[in-house]
Amino acid sequence: MDRKVDVNCDLGEGFGAYKLGFDEEIMPHISSANIACGFHAGDPMYMRRTVRLAEAAGVGIGAHPGLPDLLGFGRREMMVSHHEARDYVVYQIGALQAFTETKRLQHVKPHGALYNMGARNEELARAVAEAVMEVDPNLILVGLTGSAWIKVGRELGLRVACEVFADRSVNPDGTLVPRKHPRAVIDDVEEVAARVLRIVTEGKVTAINGEEIEMTGDTICLHGDTPGAINLAQTLRRRLETAGVTIVPVGTFCK
Repeated sequence: MDRKVDVNCDLGEGFGAYKLGFDEEIMPHISSANIACGFHAGDPMYMRRTVRLAEAAGVGIGAHPGLPDLLGFGRREMMVSHHEARDYVVYQIGALQAFTETKRLQHVKPHGALYNMGARNEELARAVAEAVMEVDPNLILVGLTGSAWIKVGRELGLRVACEVFADRSVNPDGTLVPRKHPRAVIDDVEEVAARVLRIVTEGKVTAINGEEIEMTGDTICLHGDTPGAINLAQTLRRRLETAGVTIVPVGTFCK
């Protein structure tokens, strides 16, 4: 099998005296990092520190902009105008970009509520995509496979990367099961690894209702702040490579 896939993880989510996640331990097992930019998590020191970790590991660096909701970790929906959403994202991309050695990023992946809202709201997705274009039209927009992110990104001429989630259950239409659902997050490492391997090699997954649906992706998202995250990252990478799948930054193959 000659198949390439990216494995990404949300990192740099600590701020001030608060350390969240396992950035150092996860970094060797992924190929792209989505780094918090200070709105939902992260701060300038964590941004610099996480960028340096990614550069040292040869990991693709992306901005992970969110809504201005530090207390809610960016997971609470907010009413924002087109212009507000665009400027929030321009601000966050620019801030992270400044910390990189090359002053260039690989990709942009919206966070939390912003991500979920934009997946179904083309107007919001367009505002974010316009922000990406404004900062650097060569950036890759990462969004949920089959969602408004992909449609709008392509319409604007951006490179897009279709994303699937390793440990999240999906509905029959391919959308993520809301986190309030008791089976929204899958915590069995073997089940997660098997699901991802099937998505990558067969283009299929089992939805939460037992229905078999088609699903493909350029990049697989891991969550670095959940229990067992390190073991999952190690196991997933080993299973994919054993199956002949090459794990590389999405910027090396996304067109």
